[in-house]
Amino acid sequence: MFDPILSGLMPAPRKPRASREQLLTHGDRARARRALEDLNGFIDSSEFRRKGAAERIFDRAPEVARADVSWYRPLVEDLSAHTNRDAKRQSTAPLTGAQECVLFLQLNFARYRLSLLHIRLAGRVMRAAEVREVLLWADRAEMVRTQLAEANIALVLAMARRVRADDLEFADLIGEGNMALMRSVDKFDCGRGFKFSTYACRSILKAFSRAGIKGTKYRQRFPVVFDPEMEMGNRQAVMRDVAQSDSAAELKMILNNNRANLSAVEQEVIEHRFGFNNGLQSDTPTLEEIGNRLGLTKERVRQLQNRALEKFRATLSARALTSARVPQQN
Repeated sequence: MFDPILSGLMPAPRKPRASREQLLTHGDRARARRALEDLNGFIDSSEFRRKGAAERIFDRAPEVARADVSWYRPLVEDLSAHTNRDAKRQSTAPLTGAQECVLFLQLNFARYRLSLLHIRLAGRVMRAAEVREVLLWADRAEMVRTQLAEANIALVLAMARRVRADDLEFADLIGEGNMALMRSVDKFDCGRGFKFSTYACRSILKAFSRAGIKGTKYRQRFPVVFDPEMEMGNRQAVMRDVAQSDSAAELKMILNNNRANLSAVEQEVIEHRFGFNNGLQSDTPTLEEIGNRLGLTKERVRQLQNRALEKFRATLSARALTSARVPQQN
């Protein structure tokens, strides 16, 4: 029989603990698979197969401070060259040869361990411990790779400013140089005794050269003829069209109301000559054609036209003078 008093003294049942498999998310497993699939190879070294290599290369290695790249804004126009130069002196001291060897050994050892895991885990589902191991070495490799790129990113800016490339935008040069720098980090062998900057500068300059050749071939295949009119705005043309439209409307109003005191023959000559009643004509009739319609000679039509135009000019001048006087009276 159930006793509520005794049941209150009994300990509550424990909830089952989440297993290590359940602590991993689907994103962690996907990231681990992607790290193994995108493995970019490594530069081998005999140090990797010695006993205690991981502890010696990572734990007991001298610490290398990360470079401050907050000054690196190559596309910001308001930063002067002197400001960028002073900031670089303060925040990006170049790595020594020993520091470069430390970082490149760490990068390639992490990729070496990833390659071993790729061979061991091929064709089967990874366990939780294996996923964590893959992510550990993948994060270490990416962290060191980024540190090496940040320590040498000033090389890209220096090379881009030194190269004359009229056919390439400065932003395109920076992008090509950054990609060349990352490829150099992946391929550099510190065991040969050279500085990384020597190897990277050659790669960056080759990238600039390839980009220039590619741009030249593109322009040869898709040539564009320079059109000065395309570089100019149409403001003047629009204002001219508006002024012509306003003047035509004003002249038509003067003609319809006969504000210029034209005779009947003069009105007919102007209407036929300029086509105010039928809209502005594209093909202006000749004086001889108008004379044939009105039964007048060509010379007489010319005289009537000139006299009518003089009356138009006098009327327009009087209207302009009246309009100029109105603000003074107010």
